Amino acid sequence: TESGSTLGVEAPRGRGGLRSAMAEPAAKRPKRDAVAALDEELPLHSADLEAAVRGAVASTQAIDVHTHLFPGQHGKLLLWGIDELLTYHYLVSEFFMVAPSDVTHDSFFALPKSGQADLVWKHLFLERSPISEAQLGVLTTLQKLGLQGELLRKDLVSIRQWFAKQDPLLHTDKVFKLAKLKYVIMTNIPFDATEAACWVKPDAKIDPAKQEFSDGDKVLTQTFCASRFKTALRIDPILKGDWGTIAGCLSARGLPETLDGARTFLRAWAKLYMCEYMMASTPADFVYGDSDAPRQEGWHTATTLINEVMVPVAEELSLPLALKLGAKRGMNPALDPCGGGDGVCIADVGPLEELCRRCPRVKFLATFLSRVNQHEVCVLAQKFRNLHIYGCWWYCNNPSMIDEITQMRVEMLGTAFTAQHSDSRVLDQLIYKWDHSRRVIANVLVKQYALLDAKGWPVTKRQVERDVHRLLGGSYEEFMARDLTGKTVPDVAPPPPAIEGVARMPRPSRFAMARNTLRFCAPGQLDCGCC
Repeated sequence: TESGSTLGVEAPRGRGGLRSAMAEPAAKRPKRDAVAALDEELPLHSADLEAAVRGAVASTQAIDVHTHLFPGQHGKLLLWGIDELLTYHYLVSEFFMVAPSDVTHDSFFALPKSGQADLVWKHLFLERSPISEAQLGVLTTLQKLGLQGELLRKDLVSIRQWFAKQDPLLHTDKVFKLAKLKYVIMTNIPFDATEAACWVKPDAKIDPAKQEFSDGDKVLTQTFCASRFKTALRIDPILKGDWGTIAGCLSARGLPETLDGARTFLRAWAKLYMCEYMMASTPADFVYGDSDAPRQEGWHTATTLINEVMVPVAEELSLPLALKLGAKRGMNPALDPCGGGDGVCIADVGPLEELCRRCPRVKFLATFLSRVNQHEVCVLAQKFRNLHIYGCWWYCNNPSMIDEITQMRVEMLGTAFTAQHSDSRVLDQLIYKWDHSRRVIANVLVKQYALLDAKGWPVTKRQVERDVHRLLGGSYEEFMARDLTGKTVPDVAPPPPAIEGVARMPRPSRFAMARNTLRFCAPGQLDCGCC
């Protein structure tokens, strides 16, 4: 009320105000927690309902289920800062649409990152209004980081100077808080020597008997916050049928160049990473089944590698398989130095359908790059309980596409999907990708809840928050915790003692439990909540 009372309880007046009220005996103070709980259970209507939806989407901590990010402890693999933002492949591709004819791809990529960034800034931000999604994303990021003054002056030099003063670990903490993220899942590639060198020494070998790396002194200690950065084992050569790459990696780790050696290789890396899932991006010509053929004479087919390597390891370790379908690699090789040469194609959904049918005990996560595939995969997700679709990937990560795809998914799947993942390669991109996505997701949900309200179905704040939590990562965690093995007594070790105030998700397998409890972690000096 105007006199300052709350629900009929008048606020104390005079010197001390609220502090005096807090000094009163508990029995005389209004039961504010009970009042708040009551408010959360009251049906909402019209403007109040819309405000609750937008507030929940804006404030709920999200899980970013697929990124290409790395922790600061992995050195140069962590990309961050204004020059990385400006030279991300979205913007480099846009730059070459308008670049002067004397700026060739070779001459551009021969420049240092700062020189490339200068050209992008000049031609996309100064000589044109930055109205594309990727351009607006840079502006949103800088604005959220508090660089409004530098933006007003269009002062790239000052923006660079600001980033140069930042500590990577402290900056990571700030970005996570601005993006309101619980954790991100990395992409970890054991077939890439540079990435593997962050985990083991180059000459580290795998013991076939133990199915793990044999020399403890050649396994590098990890000190990053594993509650914020979780791992995923990327296995593209399996789905490409690239036996040449696989065989080379087996030999380097002291394993026989056989299917059994390949299984041992995956087991060892999965145990080392303590990964959330295995994942791969399929090639444009991906085939699964009888029509598959080897890439080269004497090589195993992708179908053989899937059936005899990937699926057995997934079942054994209770590891889901995350598939990304619809990328056309190398569409323009001239843009490959920045990762921008890939395009989009309409994927065949049939292989995913066949995998879901053949492997009912394996959980599959999937996202498609082409807009054309989105309706078909929604129907597929309705039919197979071992399939979970997630995010608006890459070229679908634009507001108009996010709106259309999210609307369709809500209409067909309710809250049984994950609305978004960022696919970020540059740390700072988390800020704008989640900010822009949240706005679109909120718009979709406001319309859906208005329909509920119009039908006379009561909706409370608590219910809205529950639903939003699921769409921003809760459904992913529920799916990951689901037991599809058919066992009446899951093969799990006794759970650790309960920690007061910390909820624990059900864990369907011994290995899945290890992923959650045997985490490597640095001291929690950044208040990340992991220690």
